[in-house]
Amino acid sequence: MKQWLQRRSASSNEDPRGFNSTQSDSEYQRDRARIIHSASFRSLQSKTQVLGMGESDFYRTRLTHSLEVAQIGSGICEVLRARKENEDIRELIPSFSLIEAICLAHDIGHSPFGHGGEVAMNTMMIQHGGFEANGQTLRIIARLGEFSAHHGLDLTRRTMLGTIKYPATYSKAVRYRDEKDGHLALADAVPTDLTNIDRWAPPKCVYDNEQDVMDWLVSPLPQNDTDRFFKLITPETGHLKTCFKPFDTSIMELADDIAYGVHDLEDALALGLVERDEWQREVVLPILAMNDGHIGPRIDEYTEKLFSRSNKDRKHAISWLVSHFIRHIAITEDEGFEHDLLRLQVDMEPTAYRILLLIKVFVMDFVIFKPELQMLQYKGQQVVVKLFQIFLANPNRLLPVEVFAQYEQEGPRAIADYLSAMTDVSAGKLYHKLLSPTAGSIFDRS
Repeated sequence: MKQWLQRRSASSNEDPRGFNSTQSDSEYQRDRARIIHSASFRSLQSKTQVLGMGESDFYRTRLTHSLEVAQIGSGICEVLRARKENEDIRELIPSFSLIEAICLAHDIGHSPFGHGGEVAMNTMMIQHGGFEANGQTLRIIARLGEFSAHHGLDLTRRTMLGTIKYPATYSKAVRYRDEKDGHLALADAVPTDLTNIDRWAPPKCVYDNEQDVMDWLVSPLPQNDTDRFFKLITPETGHLKTCFKPFDTSIMELADDIAYGVHDLEDALALGLVERDEWQREVVLPILAMNDGHIGPRIDEYTEKLFSRSNKDRKHAISWLVSHFIRHIAITEDEGFEHDLLRLQVDMEPTAYRILLLIKVFVMDFVIFKPELQMLQYKGQQVVVKLFQIFLANPNRLLPVEVFAQYEQEGPRAIADYLSAMTDVSAGKLYHKLLSPTAGSIFDRS
């Protein structure tokens, strides 16, 4: 497994146990430290998770969400390691430092203003290689991060591979639909009405410019595994989709699903955004119809706690749900792969996963799709679009010197890197600095 500790820089020649301890996962501790101390990770504290900045002191940001994903991911690994049936593959289960590094890094590529901001960034980048949060995460790790002159955060190969949720490049996955339900050639996908850009959501992908990084990541894998790993399926409409993900990524994704569903539900409950009768109709009754034997018999008790005015009662119920989902995760095998890091996967027991999906859909339908929240998302989208337009039209005049130098080399990708690194707060300040007559100063460098 030594090749999975290698880094793309010359540091791959260093002693693989030379960080802060003599533990076998010392290099993964280094990865975790680099992520935690990176500017991209710190900026998550002011980036939208579900609710916009300033709405409340309680709700989660991208940073607190990432911390919770890391905690759940490590909990999943501990449960898996403790099971007797996993004794022969215990060494393959990610260590605490490895799974934490992967989970902490999984959202560092997100732009300001949540998924709405991501769509806005992609709208402006459609003809320039696209923008997608997971693709930007890899770009930060491999190129932009501050721990290496040419290799970004310069993480180990296994940590980097664990962040790859969608192993497809933009040009191979992108496919937009025209107004008559046909499909557009990429050259014809040109947004004209920037007041409604939802149709320009990006494919799930990495960028074409990072193909060399992807090639390096999969170089230890057998060729048949590599070919299958990059396989895409073509739905009737929409973008092409990936089929497979690495073992470590499958753990991170389930941790993300649990955090997204259960903890975003907690935010909604604490802020009074959902009604009990909606929860009863959309979640409780379907759970009772499943007769699952675990959540069903106690759902009334925990509904009381969820809708209690007591923070302790609500937290007790949320913790119980998280624990339930973690306990119902198991290791499976995909015999179509030879290498352990692709052959092994984790899956949630089907009934438990159906319940988790019920909660996720409930949050989506009764919180995220509320017009009040959509207005905030729309406003963020328009801020991103306007800033991008301004800098694209005035790169030499308005871009910071170092960003303009990158622009001369990479064109609009430099603007995408610059704007996506901003927080909701800094993007809003820059918007007002450029467009509000009484805002801004030559001494204001934010």
